[in-house]
Amino acid sequence: MPLSSPRRIVITGIGLVSPLGNTQEQLWESLTSGRSGVRPLQSIPTQYLPISYGAEAWDFRGNIQDFGTLDSSQQKTIRKGLKVMSREIQMGVAAAQRALQDAGLKPGGYDCDRTGCCYGSDYIMTVPEEFTEAIRHCMEDGKFQFDRWAEQGLPKVTPLWLLKYLPNMPASHIAIYNDLRGPSNSITQREASANLALGEAYCTIARNNADTVVVGATGTRIHPIRTVHVALQEQLALGDGDPSELCRPFDRNRCGMVLGEGAGAVVLEELNTARARGARILGEVIGYGSCAHMRSDGVGQCDQAVETVLRHALRTSGLSPAQIGHLNSHGAGTTVGDAQEAAAFARVFGRDVPPVVAAKSYFGNLGAGGAIVEFISSVLALVHDRLFPIRNYCTPDPDCPIRPASAEDRAGDSFINVNYSPQSQASAVVVTRFAE
Repeated sequence: MPLSSPRRIVITGIGLVSPLGNTQEQLWESLTSGRSGVRPLQSIPTQYLPISYGAEAWDFRGNIQDFGTLDSSQQKTIRKGLKVMSREIQMGVAAAQRALQDAGLKPGGYDCDRTGCCYGSDYIMTVPEEFTEAIRHCMEDGKFQFDRWAEQGLPKVTPLWLLKYLPNMPASHIAIYNDLRGPSNSITQREASANLALGEAYCTIARNNADTVVVGATGTRIHPIRTVHVALQEQLALGDGDPSELCRPFDRNRCGMVLGEGAGAVVLEELNTARARGARILGEVIGYGSCAHMRSDGVGQCDQAVETVLRHALRTSGLSPAQIGHLNSHGAGTTVGDAQEAAAFARVFGRDVPPVVAAKSYFGNLGAGGAIVEFISSVLALVHDRLFPIRNYCTPDPDCPIRPASAEDRAGDSFINVNYSPQSQASAVVVTRFAE
């Protein structure tokens, strides 16, 4: 892929499902007013978990109204498909439909063969209830009888249950519902997925393989099984008191991440295609980066991954460090992760680290869906030309030499959105204000 392309790729639509609301207006108002989406959990039992709070997509019910304004044909088709979508897939499809609507793209109003979809997700886990009835039919005297499974258990499992949990299904549903016949791809790299999908979509349009791509991601860390996995493997913010104050990215007293769920999507278009239909342009994607750093013993090196991906993003964008208006950090609030990320910022930007925002301080770690909602928050910052502060940032940490954004800071003319997974897969995207 050449570093420069005569094709310019712009952002023309935004859609989201988040703990701070399901519209860009709700998201921006929450970020600028300091409102948190973290509350006591409602969707999963917590009596055996170390936490009882999180950031659910509180306003998302999984009904047809959550998918925005649809014509009668789409409404009928999507309503029928809801039964073969898990909550994560429903959120992802809803965000994409909202992004298409925001971009002013309706079925029949675009070249289907030149319009594609690229979507990120976590590996989507089933819920135990899918197998409750089947297991019940294989129990005898309190023990599971394996020899009964084929004849008595399996027939009690819904035949299409697997379709609800395949990670390529968000892109599949979106393409089918909107007759998108262009390039389609699904990326499953945990928190790095969204920026990887954005980079893939950018390259697809730059190579002239498509003119428009719906790109996004969906994910969750709130799940009866996944939440247990996270509690065993990662650092969670623990404590009593106000749960909205527990996620403290880069603060000296940070103690771990808060779990959440959500999805987001944007429409990327080639500039002339967007101009031809009079589209509103929210920003321009000009660069991307991807890398992974892991030692031979399997330990991820997040600081090296973030440093490398930032340098890669700067190189592909053609911008210097001094030209970056702000950084939208991964900023999960973990003790080691935040320090490593801040160290990478310092090595790349020196003493002139641009203002840093950390949207997870408002809604926690949304899994694969987090980076795209964070990306959207920075696009909105460009539109409004102001930043939002890091929530709960009170005490600077010498191990995190960042410049925390304040409400008085301007967004600048460009930003880098960066995220990484615990396995040190990192990804970044560079966006600038659109200029003729």
